[in-house]
Amino acid sequence: MTADRLVFARRPAPPPRQRLLDRVLVRPSLPAVLGLVVVVLVFGLRVPELLSVGGLAGVLDAAALLGIGGVAVGLLLVGGHFDLSIGTLAVSSAVLTGILAGPAEWGVWPALATSLAAVLVVGLVNGWLVVRTGLPSFLVTLATALVLQGVTVAGMPLVAGAPRVSGLDEAPGWASASALFGSTAEVGGGVFSVALLWWVALTAGAGWLLWHTRFGNAVLSMGGSRTAARELGVPVPRTTLVLYALTAAAAWLLGTLTLVPAASVAATPSLATAIDFVVVAVIGGCLLTGGYGSMAGAAAGALLYAVARQGVELSGWDPRWSQALLGVLLLVALLVSGVVRGRLRAAPRS
Repeated sequence: MTADRLVFARRPAPPPRQRLLDRVLVRPSLPAVLGLVVVVLVFGLRVPELLSVGGLAGVLDAAALLGIGGVAVGLLLVGGHFDLSIGTLAVSSAVLTGILAGPAEWGVWPALATSLAAVLVVGLVNGWLVVRTGLPSFLVTLATALVLQGVTVAGMPLVAGAPRVSGLDEAPGWASASALFGSTAEVGGGVFSVALLWWVALTAGAGWLLWHTRFGNAVLSMGGSRTAARELGVPVPRTTLVLYALTAAAAWLLGTLTLVPAASVAATPSLATAIDFVVVAVIGGCLLTGGYGSMAGAAAGALLYAVARQGVELSGWDPRWSQALLGVLLLVALLVSGVVRGRLRAAPRS
């Protein structure tokens, strides 16, 4: 009896229990999940067809493209950088593919390979300019976006003879490209796009890359403090170049996923699309100051945005109300992230 009491007395004291609020604030992706639940309940009760298989397919179709861009931008945010050129780069790559596979009469696969190489060059130039000049990445990529948008919108009619190229499904190799980037599957009356599979794969891959590899550690360290990361031996310039190349590759995928199903492409202004990707990543818990982010959170942010947009549309409201709702969600996310920064100093990973 005495020995039992002695053994009991040597047991370490249990750690203090964290309050629910503390546990939420060290996981900044949770507000996106809670917001998603609220939005689904509100619009699900108002427009029940949103929760049907057809409504779910529409939501996931919109969320997939937002999620692909949001994951790429989120990974870059974790490293402490912005990329406002991703939306314009997606349109420019699709236009280049369309011109090569249409008026130039290339096969679709050489056209896709060429446009991928072109966007990777742009991404590496973005990264090189950020590294070499030390200018804010926000300004560098904004300038790149404006250049690309001007060249694409003004140059396409000069090269292709029209602001739109169509009939691309006659290009050699189109059937195999369509199977990979434009196929759909009908399940229970809903039509699901292959973009959904790309989104899931990219989210899982980016999450693994961020939390289970040396490259991910370098990105997190660089986003937390670039100077400290450099002193610890993190290859900051190389990591930055890789991040911008990955974002450019995601832009190419977005452009291809919109080009192939339509078999046509048009040169349209798209700078606002990049802002949507930033909003999705921030709502999903990626801190604007860098050093923390969750790819699953970015996916939840994309779903939240898609449900809100689809819910507003099905409710018959003015579509601009979805932008107002998104602005409110972004403001809440920014306020939460301000509190989270202090909490993460004690628990940098969660």
